[in-house]
Amino acid sequence: MADVTIWNEFRHERERDEVATVYPDGIHATLADALDDHEVTTATLDEPDHGLPPEVLETTDVLLWWGHTAHEEVSDAVVDRVRSRVLEGMGLIVLHSGHYSTVFKRLMGTTCSLQWREDGRAERLWVVDPGHPIADGLEESIELPETEMYGEPFDVPEPDRLVFVSWFEGGEVFRSGCCYRRGSGRIFYFRPGHETYPIYEDDAVRRVLRNAVDWAAPTDGSPRTFGERP
Repeated sequence: MADVTIWNEFRHERERDEVATVYPDGIHATLADALDDHEVTTATLDEPDHGLPPEVLETTDVLLWWGHTAHEEVSDAVVDRVRSRVLEGMGLIVLHSGHYSTVFKRLMGTTCSLQWREDGRAERLWVVDPGHPIADGLEESIELPETEMYGEPFDVPEPDRLVFVSWFEGGEVFRSGCCYRRGSGRIFYFRPGHETYPIYEDDAVRRVLRNAVDWAAPTDGSPRTFGERP
């Protein structure tokens, strides 16, 4: 069992009726329900320290991050704090438009830009690495009847492992499940999750999230020492 913190902007749900209808208690609440076999804490943008003071991050094994329109409102101090914890070994799962978050861009070292279109058409996520732990228990693909399109090119470093590739009705493709290591921490970017569609209620998507938490949680390793060695 991991100590999981779910971070959500929590703006759309309070400002747009069509989002509140899908996620009346906030996206973070739905994600918490999907991960109820772990110890879960939630945090939102408008809390002091954005809900992520040092004492919260120090006890977090895996941090989930959902952001969309307020990336620039996240303070540099919190970004630095999250980045440092990832390098120390905390897992990070970046969801949907979190690819544009400052913390993800800092960890990737690129713009993390892409193509997009909000048309509500279907997506098929193909499992292209069926042996990866994040794909455990899944069929060969996940079908989402309505979603927002993300398309290549996706300006991120080449993933260490690529678990999912999406195909969209418009013909586009996208690397939708990317695994990275930064320092001692594991990072997983997972594309599905646009706020106007109940994607986080989908059983297969919830299975991916549970698998990803298990994969990203810190593991014991040999001691790491730096600097001059006598």
